Amino acid sequence: ALFAITLAAGFALSAVNEITKEPIALAEEKARSVAYQTVFEGADFTAVENSEDLILKFNTENAYCRMDDVLEAKDKNGRSVGYVMSATSPSGYGGDIQIAIGISSETETITGFSVLSNSETAGLGAKCAEDFFTSQFAQKSAQGISYTKNGAADNTQIDAISGATVTTNAVTEAVNCALDFYNHVLKEG
Repeated sequence: ALFAITLAAGFALSAVNEITKEPIALAEEKARSVAYQTVFEGADFTAVENSEDLILKFNTENAYCRMDDVLEAKDKNGRSVGYVMSATSPSGYGGDIQIAIGISSETETITGFSVLSNSETAGLGAKCAEDFFTSQFAQKSAQGISYTKNGAADNTQIDAISGATVTTNAVTEAVNCALDFYNHVLKEG
């Protein structure tokens, strides 16, 4: 009897998984599109040529984080103005932190930043998705970011989240992963 119940439950879970797989994927894609528009306002996005191969090679060579996606940002005239990317750091307090970032190739600055997903502690690390934290990335240097607990002093620093140093470190790691991809793959490629 126990075997039959377990078998039936397994089949039921499998069926529910198949039914919900596509709606979940569509919802995630919509959320990603909204985030991309937030981090690079007013741009249209197209796939970067050979992006899957570039990401695979980059991820193979960089164990500390993972690039997930890269698109070219174009203005209304179809002229390339930068990139939007998503990257994931496995170093969050609660696990993976996935971010989206926009980079202007004209000004060599970050155009915007958004947290796509995180499993951080509510009231502490989860603050990484709040506006007070995400807004400080805009107009920062695309050369690299560090965090400080004493107040950002220049164009390469952000303020850490109080009480959530591990989360701040993971976010900074994901941002620097995307910036490394931009500086060493997209610009040099």
